[in-house]
Amino acid sequence: MTDGRDRIRTGSRRSVLVAFSGIMLATLLAALDQTIVATALPRIASDLGAFERLSWVVTAYLLASTITIPLYGKLSDLFGRRRLFLVAIWLFTIGSVLCGVAATLDQLVAARALQGLGAGGLLPLSQAAIGDLFPPRDRARYQGLIGSMWATAALMGPLVGGVLADHATWRWIFLVNVPFAAATLVAVTRTMPAHAPGRRPPIDWAGAVLLTVATLGVLLACTWGGGTYPWLSAPVLAAAGAAVAATIALVGAERRAADPFLPLGLVRARVPRVTVAGSVLVGVLVLAVTIYAPVFVQGALGRSATTAGTLLLPMTLGWVVASFLSGQLVSRTGRYRIFPLAGGCLAVAGALLLARAGAGAGASAIAVPLLLLGAAMGMTWPVYMVATQNAVARSELGAASGGLLFVRTIAGAVGVAVLGAVLNARLGAAIGDGGRLEAIDPEALASALQTVFALLVPVALGLLVAAAALEERPLRSASEADRLTQE
Repeated sequence: MTDGRDRIRTGSRRSVLVAFSGIMLATLLAALDQTIVATALPRIASDLGAFERLSWVVTAYLLASTITIPLYGKLSDLFGRRRLFLVAIWLFTIGSVLCGVAATLDQLVAARALQGLGAGGLLPLSQAAIGDLFPPRDRARYQGLIGSMWATAALMGPLVGGVLADHATWRWIFLVNVPFAAATLVAVTRTMPAHAPGRRPPIDWAGAVLLTVATLGVLLACTWGGGTYPWLSAPVLAAAGAAVAATIALVGAERRAADPFLPLGLVRARVPRVTVAGSVLVGVLVLAVTIYAPVFVQGALGRSATTAGTLLLPMTLGWVVASFLSGQLVSRTGRYRIFPLAGGCLAVAGALLLARAGAGAGASAIAVPLLLLGAAMGMTWPVYMVATQNAVARSELGAASGGLLFVRTIAGAVGVAVLGAVLNARLGAAIGDGGRLEAIDPEALASALQTVFALLVPVALGLLVAAAALEERPLRSASEADRLTQE
C-alpha cells in the first residue's frame, strides 16, 4: 500500500509544481499581512477611531501568529501536513473576511488575532511541506524561491497598503486575501499528501501551554516596554517574569515528555544548534534594519517616506538574487556551507558601512550596505533551513522547520526592543514634541542611530562565526521516505 508521500513522489511533476505554487502563495499571504497594514493605520484610525489602541491592529496579528508557529509545526508531525494546512488556511480566510467587514476597532483587533492564528500555520507548514515534496538536495532551489516571497512581501506590503487605503478602501487590504486563499486551498487539497503517522504518541499539552505563556510574555514585554509602559513598570516586569518562569518550567516539562512539543534533542544536535543560533542573529539583523533604516532616512536625512521605502529596494533586490542563485548552486553542487560563510562576510561589511553613515550621508551610503545585508540574508536563511531539514528525521521535520521560524521571529522582536531602548537612551532630552520624528534634531538622531547600527556589527560577526561552525553534510538526493537520518 502506498501513502501520500509515494503518490506525490511518483506522480506528475505538474502536481508537485501546483503544490509548490500553493506553498509560495501561502507564504506570500502570511508574510504580506505582517507589513501591509502599517501604511493604512491612519485611514483605519480615521474610520474606526480609538487611535490610542490602534497599534493592536498590528500587535494582535504578531502575537497570534508567533505563538502558533511552533505548535503548528509539531502538530503537523503528528497529524499530517495537509490537515493542519487546511485548518490554517480556513482560519486565515475567515479572519480576513471579518477584518474587511469590521465595524469597530475592537472587532478589527479580534479578527486580526484570528487571522494571525491562521498565518502562524501557513509559514512553518510551507517550510515543512517542501521537505515532504522534495529531496534534500533539491530543497535549496525551492527554499530560495520561498525566500524571495519574504523579500517581496517586505517591499510590496507598505506600497500596496498605501495604494489601497488612498484609492479604494483599507478594507480591501484584508478582503483581497480571500481569492488567493481560495486558490491556495484548492492547490493544497488536490495535490498535498494526506499522509499522517499511524501511531501517535500522547500530545504534550503541558509543553504547548508553557510554550505559549513564555512566548506571550516575551512579546508583550517587548511590545509594551518603552512605549505603552516604562521598561521597569509593573506590567512589563510581570510579562517578563511570566516568560522566565514559564521557560524554566518548559525545560523541565519537555525533558519528561514522551514526545515534547519543543524537542530539546534538536538543539543539542550540532547542525540544528548552529542553525538556531544563526537564525536568531538573522532575525535581529532583518527586523532592525527594516525598522531603523527608514527612520534614519526620514529623520536624519530629511527624506520623504516614499524615498525611505525606495531605499529599501536594494535590500530586497540583494535578498531575492542571492537567495535564488545560492539555492540553484546548492542544488547543483550538493554543498551549502560556503554560502552562509559568504553571507556572514557580506553582513559584516554591510553593518560596518551602515554604522559609518552620518547626518550628511547620501543615498548610496544607505543603499550599498542595505544591498550587502540583503544579499547576506539571501545566502544564510534559506540554507539554514535546508541544512536543518537535512539533519533531522522526517518525524521531526515540522518541529524543526517551525522552530527556526519561531526563534527568528522572537529574536527579531527582542532585538528591536533592546535596540529601541538604546536609541531612546542615546536621544534622551532630544526627544520632544510628543516624540514625533520631525521634531527630533537630525544630528542627534543620526548620532543615536549610528550607535544602534554599530551594535549590529557584533551581531553580523556572530552570524559569520555561526556559519564557520556549521557542519557540511552531504545533501541527500534520495526521497525523505527512502532514507532518514537523525542526530
